[in-house]
Amino acid sequence: MGAWSRLKGAFTRDAQISSPEDLLAQARGQRTHRTPVTNDTALRNAAVWAALRLRADLVSSFPIDVYRYVNGIQVEVPKPPVLVTPGGSEVGVREWMYSTEFDLDRGGNCFGLITERTGVIGPDGRGLPGRIDLAELNAVTVRGTGATITKFVINGKEYDPWEVWHEKQYTVAGVPLGLSPVAYAAWTIEESLSAQQFARDWFASGAVPLAELKNTSKTVDKEGARVARENFRAAVDSSGLFVHGMDWEYKPIQAVASQSSFLEARQYGAADIARFFGVPGDLIDVAVSGGSVTYANIGQRNLQFLIMNLGPAVARREDAFSRKLVSGPRFVKLNTDALLRMDPEARARTIGMQITNRTLAPSEARALENRPPFTEDQLAEFDRLFGSRSVPAPPTTAVPGATS
Repeated sequence: MGAWSRLKGAFTRDAQISSPEDLLAQARGQRTHRTPVTNDTALRNAAVWAALRLRADLVSSFPIDVYRYVNGIQVEVPKPPVLVTPGGSEVGVREWMYSTEFDLDRGGNCFGLITERTGVIGPDGRGLPGRIDLAELNAVTVRGTGATITKFVINGKEYDPWEVWHEKQYTVAGVPLGLSPVAYAAWTIEESLSAQQFARDWFASGAVPLAELKNTSKTVDKEGARVARENFRAAVDSSGLFVHGMDWEYKPIQAVASQSSFLEARQYGAADIARFFGVPGDLIDVAVSGGSVTYANIGQRNLQFLIMNLGPAVARREDAFSRKLVSGPRFVKLNTDALLRMDPEARARTIGMQITNRTLAPSEARALENRPPFTEDQLAEFDRLFGSRSVPAPPTTAVPGATS
């Protein structure tokens, strides 16, 4: 509780430490035979990596658009440079979005130095950010009082809050930093990492499982057992050769991976990790307990993933960009249509219905397919083949008793 209580007064803490679990994870790291869990070591776990990669890949693929309302109509306007090349000529928006989403999902925060500003005045009375050079998550420490951050320390140098880009997610009231899923999932991740480490040590002859060392020819007193145990351990721990006569029998009690719950434990650990990081297990090839999951088509599956898992994070980022990167009545939207892309047959059927119902013009439909509008020659060809270029009206049903 000490870490939380310090937040009520003055605080200084690493940006990746967002809960008492972080402090416990650090303490556990000092113990032997355990793998400490940090934002970096967690990436050794396949489920952690897959979940973070999936979310960052998708978010970085969404086009970023800027709009404003004109007479009640949403109109797209040009994007500011920071939403095209946010990290300068070397870092485009897709890489920038991938890196920031990756940090948000693993550490609850992302940081960057605002190194350029535009002439457009923002809500804080300063120029809007024109370039944001991202900072390594582990290199950032924050200082402040209560729920207010007064200083950022990046690589040992202090910066005022207005000099730093800071996004956060997984927030709780009164805490100026987002919570870290890695911190809260540390127990599960640690179990999986420790299992991996044990497997590596086992195949490298560096780990000795629980076992029974039995003398088959005589009874061994306590002193003799102690000497035998120490000699055996010294030989095996150093990957040496244990030499003995015909009277000792070595019988492992802690079975090898395939003969125990080793693989099962790792499977359940992966499912827990998927829950912590907001990714359905089947999307990262984690076995789903209780039966298989089936969906009518990929569009429905992606729609569920967007609404239940990814959509809230996307909305928070849109809000942050709208408040801090554009001015006045403009607002930012991430176009998630790519995630909801249908199969060709369903897409053609849907577009055809929209044209028939007069909710989509043929020219707009062709633009969706990255095709130019029809030329006069193409329209004339339609006239020759079908007799008229106009769309036939749907048939009507006569109403009994109506005047013709």
